[in-house]
Amino acid sequence: MIDSPQFPPLLTGEVVPRHTDPFDKAVSRAIAGVDSGTVFYSEQGDSLRAALVLAPETPLEEAIQAVYVAQIGLAESLGALAPPEVPVHFVWPDRIKVNGAVCGSVRFAADVSDPKAHPNWLVIGVDVPFIPMTDEPGENPNETCLYEEGCVEITPMALLESWSKHTLLWLTYFMDSGFERVHNEWRPRCDTLGKTIERPRPGLFVGLDKKGRMLLRQDVMTETLSLIEFAEHV
Repeated sequence: MIDSPQFPPLLTGEVVPRHTDPFDKAVSRAIAGVDSGTVFYSEQGDSLRAALVLAPETPLEEAIQAVYVAQIGLAESLGALAPPEVPVHFVWPDRIKVNGAVCGSVRFAADVSDPKAHPNWLVIGVDVPFIPMTDEPGENPNETCLYEEGCVEITPMALLESWSKHTLLWLTYFMDSGFERVHNEWRPRCDTLGKTIERPRPGLFVGLDKKGRMLLRQDVMTETLSLIEFAEHV
């Protein structure tokens, strides 16, 4: 029997049936008006799959910065639970790396797409594999899972508990201090910052601006890319 995870104050958990996607469930319940701070999660033992519903009080261009908060929460959780030699990094806009290989991702959706509009809800989901997705070792050398990186003592529910606590803490920092503190914490963990990238578009990843948008340099031109462009549409 799997013990139910314990959530910090202001967050509540709701388990979803085994074959239900927690992110899809969170979106459907958000549309119906579920309380902000509800975490939908799966009890499957092969991965952490969870989604948090938020009710932002700011325009989408500011609210979407909470995606960085959720990434920091995941990195800090893995930092607390994993062996100390296991590094965790981000690849903009949505991937998580462990020991240099992709090990999960974040997803996000809102009920608006206009940066100036105020969303009624924002859903941020995380998906972290614990066991290999294929029976062929080395088939995808750029992808990994937590067990392959020596994190065999961690369980999905323990990571869920830790993620919810660290994410709530950083949401508090974000609401109190704005994006700058979040940016300062996120930037050193970004694996592709200052590098020439191909995804999501080719160019030199210069950094993030004050609104959390990617600054991408192509020859002499620098364009901005917002996380909003990569949100899932409802």
